[in-house]
Amino acid sequence: MKVLKNNMLTTLFQVKRTAKLRTCLKWRVITIVIIAIFNLTSCKKEPKVKPPPTPAIEYLRIQLLSGNQLQINQKSSYHYELKTTGEDPYLSLMPLTASNHPDSVVLTFEYQCSTAISSMQIFFAPPTTEDRSMKTGTIPASGGWSVFSVDMKDNLKLFSWGKSGDFLRLDFGNQSGVTFQIRNIHLRSLNAEEKTAALLREEIIKNNLLLETNLKKYLSTNYSSQVTEVKVGTSSVNIKGNYTGDGVFNLCEITPYDQITQMTKFTNKTALSNPVFSIDIDRFVIRNGMKYDRLLSKWVIAKIGTLTDEIVSHARYASQIIPIQTMVAKKPTSRKGLGGYSVNRGYQSDLDDLNISSVTVNITLTSLIRTQAGDNAIAQTYGDKTFYYNKAQVEELDRTMQAAFSRNIVVAAIILIQKAAHCADPEIGRMLQHPDYTSEGIYTMPNMTNPESVNCYAAGLDFLARRYCRNDSSFGRIHHWIMHNEVDCGLTWTNMGEKPMTVYLDTYIKSMRMCYNIARSYDENSEVFGSFTHSWAAGVTSRYYSGKEMLTTLDDYCEAEGDFQWGLAFHPYPENLFEPKTWNDQRATFSINSPLVTFKNLEVLDTWIKKTENKYMGTLKRTLWLSENGTNSRTYGEQDLKEQAAGFVYAWKKMKSLDGIDAIQWHNWIDNRAEDGLMIGLRRFPDDQAEPGGRKPVWYAYQAAGTSQEDTVFEPYKSVIGIQNWSEIFHIVETF
Repeated sequence: MKVLKNNMLTTLFQVKRTAKLRTCLKWRVITIVIIAIFNLTSCKKEPKVKPPPTPAIEYLRIQLLSGNQLQINQKSSYHYELKTTGEDPYLSLMPLTASNHPDSVVLTFEYQCSTAISSMQIFFAPPTTEDRSMKTGTIPASGGWSVFSVDMKDNLKLFSWGKSGDFLRLDFGNQSGVTFQIRNIHLRSLNAEEKTAALLREEIIKNNLLLETNLKKYLSTNYSSQVTEVKVGTSSVNIKGNYTGDGVFNLCEITPYDQITQMTKFTNKTALSNPVFSIDIDRFVIRNGMKYDRLLSKWVIAKIGTLTDEIVSHARYASQIIPIQTMVAKKPTSRKGLGGYSVNRGYQSDLDDLNISSVTVNITLTSLIRTQAGDNAIAQTYGDKTFYYNKAQVEELDRTMQAAFSRNIVVAAIILIQKAAHCADPEIGRMLQHPDYTSEGIYTMPNMTNPESVNCYAAGLDFLARRYCRNDSSFGRIHHWIMHNEVDCGLTWTNMGEKPMTVYLDTYIKSMRMCYNIARSYDENSEVFGSFTHSWAAGVTSRYYSGKEMLTTLDDYCEAEGDFQWGLAFHPYPENLFEPKTWNDQRATFSINSPLVTFKNLEVLDTWIKKTENKYMGTLKRTLWLSENGTNSRTYGEQDLKEQAAGFVYAWKKMKSLDGIDAIQWHNWIDNRAEDGLMIGLRRFPDDQAEPGGRKPVWYAYQAAGTSQEDTVFEPYKSVIGIQNWSEIFHIVETF
């Protein structure tokens, strides 16, 4: 039985083992199959997605009859010789015969030119309009064949350009008599370097949009704490304010190179122990190796945290500045002025003959200031750093200021900052050109993003204020300061790259405040003016800003950070600068939201400046100068000259009845060859063959304005305007 039992157990074990082996084999087979399937699947090659083919190079031809003030000589199929014959040379390329490849975004050509071309403007047609264009940087001189390229990607998208029938118009600077060759014009894709630049540009745009959002939030927030007063004395600064809530609170300093909405931890701060405080601190401190003047700072209350600090008030600039002297306030004795005045332009008798009581004077700060001593330099120390000023240029400026002062004329200095490439001292250019400047800018916004640049800019402003805001006025006097030029067209005239409006304005206000505080420390009557084109509720183009919106936001900044006595330097040129018959302007309406403000609808500007919300401290009307404007004479023909004078007469009669406008400065005083074909002067070109610098009919109308001869001289121009009575030109402004 035992043997049988053992045999039975052995058989049973073998059966079970066989079954187990079969099961194992079964699972092994299944596993092998799964692995095989997996391997087959994973090893199966996906069909390659072919990248879009690189666009083939297709050279673009020039329309041979399209030249304006430009001679076009075709040397071969894609090779041309061009010669500019006027100050507005341009040509058009042949229209596209098929849709442009989406990757073909870079305009490229080879060229030879012994003279640099100041800039090229590209129009994305049709239509050929200013708001569908972009400007490039300088095309450098080149004796041999060189390549010029410009990335148009953003503009192609913005203007939806690239359809069959679309074409480009190319404008080549504003200089006559330039001969150059151009060949192999084509559109191509971005290279590696350009792609990197494009990605960087996209990141900058993203950061700017975030900053715009944060600035708007900051301005609109109703904080429970506040800095109520900042008083700057000769050696100390007193700050008053109050805060509420639990926690640790500090009074924190914000310098011009700080961006308040991006600061998470404050370093320059003073502990607060009393919810209602009055603190005295030193005006001057050594910081970043320089003597820093806290006159330039603003002050904010922050709740101090372990990791981050939180602002609990708006920042506040100096509300009172104790000047080092007392100067007498001065206002123009009449409303007639001249723009771009300088003694070296000649015709000094005009100041007396035209009864001029105000002028603007261009001061290119970067042409004066140097970092190194020269044989002909004036040294002045600011912030423990010595800067040097070109003596010859300064003395010429002295003569201009003295000529005005001797005639009791009020002067507004226009402060301009050259791009680095135009600066006499490359080191000054490096410091003062804004880091986001783009080549289409004629001038740059001053760089205020670091201590060194702020000190340099402040030094230049302090030099001018110290010299031209003196009790004895021995060098003449600057009464007011126009900050830069036409900032609503910032890309062109005060460039810091393409920015959202509030981001741009935030920087502009820093520049205004710096100049204001420095000037006020010498002359308590100094005002700074914002400079604007005739755009109002709408920007000149889609890439520019609305002047009205900028001014409204400037009011918001004053409400948040304390008011200062800024004025308005407005340029109400006719809608079309070449067309003197301003009464026909279509986009100048009699609504407070008119797209433009020109001579036709000055009532809009007069209404706006008198509104309580736009007054200094809510009570005092701000100064309003029409600081750059004129009507054009298309030629020196009799009818064109008569229409130019009629344009002025119309503007003067209208302005005379609007007491919100304090003065007009006619620009250009004398016809200027660099004005892109405009002839808006009171006098002819100084090199005019028939009558060099001759008085135009508008000169005599300007002379009669405001005198007993006004009605007699103005009478013949009624028929040109198409009216019987001057009352016909006035209108009521719709304010809703």
